[in-house]
Amino acid sequence: MNSPEVPSAHGASGTASWPGHRRGHRARWPEWLAEKAIFAVSLSTLGLLLLILVFTAREMIPLLLGRTNSALIQEVIPAADLDRVPRETLRRHLGMGRAEFESMDRATLEAILKTREEALEEVPPSFRTDPDARVNTVSWRHLFLPHAWTGHDRPAYVWQPVGTIHKYNLVPLFVGSLKVTLVGLLMAVPLSLGAALFVSQLAPPWLREWIKPAIELLAGIPSVVLGVIALLVLAEALRRWLGYASPLNALVAGIALGWTAVPLIFSVAEDAFTAVPRSYSQAALALGASRWQAAWQIVLPAALPGVLAAVVLGFGRCMGETMVVLMVSGNASQLSWSLLDSTRSITATIAAEMAEAVSGGPHYQVLFLLGTLLFAVTFVTNLAGDWIIQRLKSRLGGTP
Repeated sequence: MNSPEVPSAHGASGTASWPGHRRGHRARWPEWLAEKAIFAVSLSTLGLLLLILVFTAREMIPLLLGRTNSALIQEVIPAADLDRVPRETLRRHLGMGRAEFESMDRATLEAILKTREEALEEVPPSFRTDPDARVNTVSWRHLFLPHAWTGHDRPAYVWQPVGTIHKYNLVPLFVGSLKVTLVGLLMAVPLSLGAALFVSQLAPPWLREWIKPAIELLAGIPSVVLGVIALLVLAEALRRWLGYASPLNALVAGIALGWTAVPLIFSVAEDAFTAVPRSYSQAALALGASRWQAAWQIVLPAALPGVLAAVVLGFGRCMGETMVVLMVSGNASQLSWSLLDSTRSITATIAAEMAEAVSGGPHYQVLFLLGTLLFAVTFVTNLAGDWIIQRLKSRLGGTP
């Protein structure tokens, strides 16, 4: 009677058994290396994303904790009173952390206080009686709520990071981003979905082979080229047609932005339509439906989760586009819901002002806050879209 075979360390054929070896599969070292390389690349991508978030958060910590004060006229502790002021009061006055404060000697603290005294003396006399000069414009209230600024007849949302008194209200930038994004989606979604439905369900094979690559090649056109075309051709054509005053506005920026999202939405939607089993449309045709009826009433509802995913990705593409909006939106940070007024988006603001902001200053920190909020908006949108997609899949699949 033969004794049971004991697996050797080299496998059935004497070849080396590498980690990940499974019964019935002869593992080879190139496969093992490829698997580990793919895992390392994926892990490095997640690590890079985490490092970006950590760096961004580090730049915003003083702003988030309320340590940043952008007021032109601030309370100043004279350098001569350095020894008479409690150290905890002095630390809070300077807006420092405990470790940073304890690492400074007396001469450094005295120099900082003298610098603040000199800065206060340099304030123009006309601003010393202005109540706006004592406002901390980077406080959460002034970042998101209106304020009765001097010269305005009512509370206003103002983004004005230049001048003597800097104002950093974020609402006009969010409204500008939302306007151009919605216009871009209103243009891109019908065109993309219509083209995807036609290519996948209605077009003959010879025409499909031409249309699909042509639309997807639009993704290779640099956004700066689309911006130049919109600036030189589209802006003037729309101004003559509609007769408005400002040639650069949210409408022009949104239309140009839609062209950047068309290839992405088309590709994802076309894949969703193609993934619908042919038996669905063939059954509809056998029951007497036309090809258009089968595509519109059968294929489109069945591919609805994929279509919604395409729209969500298109939203993120429009929300994050920079160059097109920077070139043709007019870059006026005014709070207006009219599409014919010049506007400014979050991405255009970051691109235009980051090089001018003093590293570590209030303006610099607010720009990092804008980038983080933009990331949060797109992340929440994608998360909500994924939740809706899963609900649609479960409903269409018949599960509760």
